[in-house]
Amino acid sequence: MRRTKAAAALATSAALVTLAACGGGGGNDDETGSGSSGDGFQDASETIAKDAERQGPAAEVEGASAGGTITVYLPDDPGPEDLDPTNGWSVTGNSIQQALTHRSLTQYARDTETGEMILVPDLATDLGSPNEDFTEWTFEIREDATWEDGKPITAEEVAWGIERSLDSEAFPSGPGTEYSTHYFLDADKYKGPYTDKGKDYEGISFDEAARTVTIKMSMPFPDMDYWGAFMAMGPSPLGKVSDPPEYGRSPLSTGPYKVESFRPSEELVLVKNDAWVADSDPARHQYADKWIFKFAADPTQTDELMLSGNTESQTALSASITAENYAKFNQDLGDRLVQQSAQCTSFWAPDYAKTTPEIRKALAYAYPYESVWQASGEVPGVTRVPANSVMPPGMAGKSDYQVDGEQITYQPEKAKELLAEAGEEGYEIHMAYNTGSPTTEAAQKQIEKGLTDSGFKVTSYPVPIETSLYTIWTDPDNKINKKLNLRGVNWCSDWPSGATMIPALLRTGATYNTAQFSEESMDAKMDEIGTMELEAQPDAWGALDEQIATEFYPIIPTAFRNDLFAFGEKIGNPTGDGALGAPNYKDLFVSQ
Repeated sequence: MRRTKAAAALATSAALVTLAACGGGGGNDDETGSGSSGDGFQDASETIAKDAERQGPAAEVEGASAGGTITVYLPDDPGPEDLDPTNGWSVTGNSIQQALTHRSLTQYARDTETGEMILVPDLATDLGSPNEDFTEWTFEIREDATWEDGKPITAEEVAWGIERSLDSEAFPSGPGTEYSTHYFLDADKYKGPYTDKGKDYEGISFDEAARTVTIKMSMPFPDMDYWGAFMAMGPSPLGKVSDPPEYGRSPLSTGPYKVESFRPSEELVLVKNDAWVADSDPARHQYADKWIFKFAADPTQTDELMLSGNTESQTALSASITAENYAKFNQDLGDRLVQQSAQCTSFWAPDYAKTTPEIRKALAYAYPYESVWQASGEVPGVTRVPANSVMPPGMAGKSDYQVDGEQITYQPEKAKELLAEAGEEGYEIHMAYNTGSPTTEAAQKQIEKGLTDSGFKVTSYPVPIETSLYTIWTDPDNKINKKLNLRGVNWCSDWPSGATMIPALLRTGATYNTAQFSEESMDAKMDEIGTMELEAQPDAWGALDEQIATEFYPIIPTAFRNDLFAFGEKIGNPTGDGALGAPNYKDLFVSQ
């Protein structure tokens, strides 16, 4: 799952992801799963437990009270481009909508004792019933879930919502482009209900009397229950009302909150959905009266607010803090400064067709890692540590290889040597970056200095912070994108499997393969791993990670990622969501 925070490191190394994304648990040894920010970088958990029997209502949070407004500041993060659940594939958008406004087949609940995330039912009565070889899954849809207008959610509406995810032309940046179109039966012949209007699709069927939805696969897909936690695996209204892109501006809610107003890149306001039935929901709560999300907030001003302790800050939280204020936050907030682990990696993505392995390795030595992290407001050793692979710490099967024998660090003289040996002195880099924020611009200056000091020439294309770099990087027809030879991506696992990292970033034609890496032999190995015995797959993904890096070095891992969240003193149960690498919105309340 991609992150959307427009940190300057994104401008060239990535625009913040996950993947819904993100798999992994709390990754901590304490009871809350919200790690002390002074403990250094924390690895995510390798697995997410499952509880197919859990039913609503969700267990009450100790000490919880009803009422009040929670304001969430998202510094340098423009937020979701629209609210269509089929299009949701960013950590920011998914963490908000999956927790508060939109339901799907399955979901994650936070264990109050361990802090780990658990996969539990949502609109389905359990986690689904697969056939023996995982090529067909059936989900029974519960009877007591409703839309915001009080009408019951039908099996047909769930089937229709899932079918929409197959339409890569209508939803080019949606998660269906990676999972539905790859795993669902005959998805290579059916392009979705908007692109193939009037064409029947037999891979998804429903039985309204039995309230079941059945999905047929083109290959074994044992992780369908995890994929079911994405909003794209939830309902959409029948007929033209859900036509894109209009539906994304004001979609109907199925969760405890509904949309009151939405201004992209500025603000989202949610109010209580009185039609939501708590007894139907095993994980969500409806404690606050209102939620206000402030996108693209100024990092310095947000820090000042959260450290002030004033009335406004007491019922607010910030989804990130700056490095310069980390010590003060750690001292003043204590347990209200929460480090959340998740399976996330940041990358530089040199254009595979325009660069050579020698240039890509020189770029790796030209990246001023810690300087960029600090300029971006990250805390080296806590929210960012050096990366060596695509698969992040805490992912089963991860290989601890070093592509150059030891951890690559910023070494401009080494980069110059590599360029000279390749006869590429003065190689010109073309990149895009976000403007409009002190941190994004400061990080870009560090990047350009690192590249210049390493013997590269740099041409930069500034774009407003309100514009997600992914809209440029993932659009082959974009005029700026055609000029680029260096892009980026920040990615979090969509569930704890290399299958949600390697193919999404490196398969030919994958939406977020921003390096445009393409090798048929590697595509074939990705498909082969999916047919292996389940217990053999983690190590196979780790081995493929190492093989691709060793033979081709197509993308440059720049950091493994964690996040810091600052909570006001009246925000009850300040915790993180390890499945999404985000604040734990489902369980927060305002202390009265």
